[in-house]
Amino acid sequence: IVGEHLRICPQGYTCCTSEMEENFANKSRSEFEAMMKEAGRSVQTTLTAQYRSFDSYFQDLLNKSEKALYDAFPSIYGELYTQNMKVFKDLYSELRRYYRGSNINLEEALNEFWTRLLERLFKLLNPQYHITDEYLDCMVKHAEQHKPFGEVPRDLKVKATRAFIAARSYAQGFLVGSDVVKKVSQVSLSHECTRAIMKLMYCPHCRGMSSVKPCNNYCLNVVKGCLANQADLNTEWKYLMDSLVGVADRIDGPYNVDTVIGTIHMRIAEAISNLQENKDSLTAKVFQGCGNPKISTKGSSSEDKKRRGKATLEPKSSAQALEMLVLDAKGNLTALKTYWITLPGSLCSKKVMASSAADDKCWNGMTKGSYLPEVMGDGLANQINNPEVEVDITKPDMTIRQQIMQLKIMTNRLGNANIGNDVDFQDASDDMSGSGSGDSCPDDVCGKRLSKSPSTRQPETHAIPKQSGHGINGASSRSLPSAFLLLLSVAFIAAQHLWR
Repeated sequence: IVGEHLRICPQGYTCCTSEMEENFANKSRSEFEAMMKEAGRSVQTTLTAQYRSFDSYFQDLLNKSEKALYDAFPSIYGELYTQNMKVFKDLYSELRRYYRGSNINLEEALNEFWTRLLERLFKLLNPQYHITDEYLDCMVKHAEQHKPFGEVPRDLKVKATRAFIAARSYAQGFLVGSDVVKKVSQVSLSHECTRAIMKLMYCPHCRGMSSVKPCNNYCLNVVKGCLANQADLNTEWKYLMDSLVGVADRIDGPYNVDTVIGTIHMRIAEAISNLQENKDSLTAKVFQGCGNPKISTKGSSSEDKKRRGKATLEPKSSAQALEMLVLDAKGNLTALKTYWITLPGSLCSKKVMASSAADDKCWNGMTKGSYLPEVMGDGLANQINNPEVEVDITKPDMTIRQQIMQLKIMTNRLGNANIGNDVDFQDASDDMSGSGSGDSCPDDVCGKRLSKSPSTRQPETHAIPKQSGHGINGASSRSLPSAFLLLLSVAFIAAQHLWR
């Protein structure tokens, strides 16, 4: 029949009614959106699998270290352990909470552990004296300057802080990447794109050419126009992938989590041995500064011999497993770097089944023949002259702009993790963030936690960090004063209203 009633397909002779055209439009829309979600799910699956592998490995390291401590310490230290079991349990509990994203200052948590342990061990190592809480306060102040545990607390604090901050920011990076893909893949097609996709996929049917495939360049122009906003994720997405690779190198390098986390129990045993060896000189110095405590009627404990035992613990190494994890992650991250700009080509070749670019017997939007227009570039700004899709380049999709902001924030966090800084992020969800440090980073800088990291797992409402540098090397310089971040937030909200 004559196709004067058609609103999308060419109005020549057709076998489609208006109702059929509308049904095809709805069908093409749902099919294309399903293609987007399927492609996104593949990326989500990859990133989530990497997160789970690392999370399982890291949690296992902590569990093995804690179990080794619980298995060995009772026989080695007797009352030194049994009467202070809660101190050790609390330490591992705090370490897990920090890794999972709780609002914990890791340095303070470690300092608190050593203080509590010193108080309890000092009393047990001097059972002949009656030591009050007030005396313990004085003892701690005088003892700290004499390093009762040797260099272990300081060394462990620096190394563990770097390792934990890097580990939790690394884990969160995978979750944020997966969440961004999920949200972006659910963005609906515009009215103009629905028409263009329908014309690409089903108008040949209305012309009796159901076996004719769309021209490849024609398909690329349609899909690039429809996914112009998604392509604008490319820059920040690449920075996120590069940042994750950089932190992965740190985790399996300078901050080796296998060495640091897997030997926490050994470092504690070393610290206790140091205290035992220095007991007499430490006690004398404390007595000199705080005075002699009263003699206790309880006398010496029968456990004294056990308390002086030496710990001979073996490290629970899984270095090869870590190396394989990092290699696998880096391979996947590298493969995903160009996802957003290669997506149109992937959809056209694998899903739409477009014909060869040189084929002159393909569907060109009007009939069977060659397709002459050039292929547009990637991103919103390059669609101003797109011959197939009317794209308003002045109105970016706000959902996608928000996800670009999330990528910037996560990259900023990973960049800081790479050089030893912990960044303050304020949002409403759970956290897996953190930082680490480089080889040349001074201990007096890297050992300090710059701020508390509130509980946040996948960022939702952050301010945009300054984009003064990208990737691993430049990301750390993106941290901004909070007042300036607030101004950026206000400007961003104002821009949203203008775009709408």
